[in-house]
Amino acid sequence: MMTDPASAIKHEADPLIELQIRTLRRDSSLETTDLLDYSMRAERIKTLYQELDRITRSRFQLAPAS
Repeated sequence: MMTDPASAIKHEADPLIELQIRTLRRDSSLETTDLLDYSMRAERIKTLYQELDRITRSRFQLAPAS
């Protein structure tokens, strides 16, 4: 079974977003490594959503006008 690219992107982004939320909800202070990990995940999420935006825009451009 082949996965829709948009679904695959969402499937990858959702756990990253959940981890970002859990990181910010921590009672303890964030260490330098936590901040670096957070920053790297944020960049990955941004990249994934840019790709999702590109896919969505290309679908609208290919859709016939009503």
